[in-house]
Amino acid sequence: MKHIKLFTLTAFLAFAFAFSALAQLQTPALSPAATVSQVVGFTKISIDYSSPAVRGRQIFGEIEKYGVTWRAGANLQTTIEFSTDVSIAGKNVRAGKYSIFMTPAETGDWTVHINSKGVWIYNYMKDGKIDEEALAKDDLVSFKATTERGGNTERLVYTISANDNKTALVSMAWEAIKITFPVDTQVDQKMEQFQNQIK
Repeated sequence: MKHIKLFTLTAFLAFAFAFSALAQLQTPALSPAATVSQVVGFTKISIDYSSPAVRGRQIFGEIEKYGVTWRAGANLQTTIEFSTDVSIAGKNVRAGKYSIFMTPAETGDWTVHINSKGVWIYNYMKDGKIDEEALAKDDLVSFKATTERGGNTERLVYTISANDNKTALVSMAWEAIKITFPVDTQVDQKMEQFQNQIK
């Protein structure tokens, strides 16, 4: 009798575990992973992020506070990768992968941070808040980005425009906000270097 009860309990637990695992597999992520890439000039630019939805909430000013640096997506950090050296806000950025953070502003332009360490935003937590000073020390470059207000983008999305095939335009849109900043892929400089090598 004990063997029958043990077998029944084991079978029930196995079924419950399998059902739970199946249910998890069939539940879509609230903030699905997304990626976008574009070749501009000689440079491939790629952005990996998670894409949350508004779902009737007030995002900026409520969930993401003004003046508090945000991970520019959901789940893990948002990253941007350059296959060659580029220039952002007048600063040379070496080929590689970096984290993107943003500081929302109620009025005026938002600040975009390209983080040199490529770390998660919550690595900068101190006393339950983002340590803005520590984050600023690790900024490879931070700058004001063109900020448009209006419209309604339900799910966060990044886009990369090849523009003139020299300077890319990188955009993030969510809720009623669109942030855009240029990335100079230094086509002319690379062409000049190539020509000098041939000579």
